[in-house]
Amino acid sequence: MKSWLLTLFILLVFTGTTLAQTNTDFIRAMDSYRSNKMAGSGVKELTLDDITGSPYLVDDFINGSVFTNSEIEYLDIPLRYNIYSDAMEFKTEKNEVLLLDTPEMVKKIEFGEYKMVYAPFSESKKIQRGYFIVLEEGKVSLYTKPKIEFIKATLPAAYQEATPAKFERKPDSFYARVGMDEAKLIENKKDLLEIIPDQKEKLEEFIKLKKTKFNKAESLTELIRYYNSL
Repeated sequence: MKSWLLTLFILLVFTGTTLAQTNTDFIRAMDSYRSNKMAGSGVKELTLDDITGSPYLVDDFINGSVFTNSEIEYLDIPLRYNIYSDAMEFKTEKNEVLLLDTPEMVKKIEFGEYKMVYAPFSESKKIQRGYFIVLEEGKVSLYTKPKIEFIKATLPAAYQEATPAKFERKPDSFYARVGMDEAKLIENKKDLLEIIPDQKEKLEEFIKLKKTKFNKAESLTELIRYYNSL
């Protein structure tokens, strides 16, 4: 039975047929990838110590869809994004919390109000890969990457009580991505114009008129949407 499921999954992956799959199919697919060493270490059970704060984008699991690069769609998967570990978690029908350890097979993930992609990005002159929230798509896509810092516990000292370890949310980072190139960090006008220099004068006028703030999602979304309309 397991062999038949594996054969079926591989067949579906390489035919490129668009299909709607169930939670059970999704778990079997993950298991198939693990069995064939196509996904590194496969799925792993997760544990979380008692730490103040939360490492998650949203604490509760939200039913969503996972779309693969082979145009297979898995529906009604309980999903949760761990910002700190930059990992997507899903829950099985037995309430096991597992890690989606095959992000390279994912085209996009949608759950609640969020659309996420696993994409290459530049950091410290190196190309890495990670999850991003999609704010705008087009010739240039605008992504945001949430950040959380882990702060270690402190021991009691003179005139100071002990404090527990905690997760602390930090300001999001914003990235622009041209086509299928790596996403690049944008912190100011200079960064943006280096990424998309072809409409420099119009963009500068728009930025001045709208008083674009490069640390605000709404303001940057408006700017990228304008560029995509040109």
